[in-house]
Amino acid sequence: MTDTVVITLNEPDARAQELADRMDADVVAYSKDAFRRAFEDYTTIIAVMSTGIAVRSAAPHLRDKWTDPCLVVVSPDFRYAIPVLGGHHGGNDTAKRLEEFGLHPVITTATETRGLPSVESTAQERGLEIINKDSTRAVNAAILNGDVAVHLIEPPAIAIAPPGVSVLLKNGEYIVGVGCRRGAGKEEILHALASAYADAGITKEDVLAYATAEIKKDESGLIQAIGELGGTLIFVDDAFIRAENPPSPSRARDKLGLPGVAEPAAMALSKRKEVIMKKQKYGGVTIAVIR
Repeated sequence: MTDTVVITLNEPDARAQELADRMDADVVAYSKDAFRRAFEDYTTIIAVMSTGIAVRSAAPHLRDKWTDPCLVVVSPDFRYAIPVLGGHHGGNDTAKRLEEFGLHPVITTATETRGLPSVESTAQERGLEIINKDSTRAVNAAILNGDVAVHLIEPPAIAIAPPGVSVLLKNGEYIVGVGCRRGAGKEEILHALASAYADAGITKEDVLAYATAEIKKDESGLIQAIGELGGTLIFVDDAFIRAENPPSPSRARDKLGLPGVAEPAAMALSKRKEVIMKKQKYGGVTIAVIR
């Protein structure tokens, strides 16, 4: 199945069908449910209609810019391609591809209009994922004001990144949250993680990062275990953990003043906040998997 759909205001005509064929896209006529279905089934929407109709039709379905499909409006006269949503997440690239169809791309994202890279484009070019997505606004703003350094840190290493630093990691789909009793050993944690992978139906190659609470930053067994797996362990600040509402109750609320460790730490870093596996205890180790 293609990941792109062309929605036309009227019954699909020859030009809309030709555009869809060039973009390897499905083509559907506009209807009351067309945008709802498109948001559920596609990652790229090309809307052949006025910008106003497209915006009003898409607005009720918007949830998060990191997971919503990108939306590119093609003017009814097939002159302009305008990324309206998700410019940094495929919209700009789609509009530029439509130049091959004779359309003029109208790019409005600040960095691209000045010929500058963005955090999102830098990650995409390198096949990486942005782990702390809230950082991108500040970093992209800084790019507009001058050069922003890009540092490659070779493992093994520990990186402490303040809010104004975007952290890019290898692509992965899941955040694995880990909590453990004080002094848990490396082998115990590795065994627990192997069991959790099997229970959640994932592999270690599917993992974007491992998350835990900041209070665990001196747990040598945990650090060694994630290092042996070649993974990235992120210690999540208490404020971010407290902002989450995990599905499982936890004694950590009374002991640590936190709503938990494994679940909320993973949710704080996840893209979709979709619970794949609620926290499970494996001896002295607690693990949750969030998408």
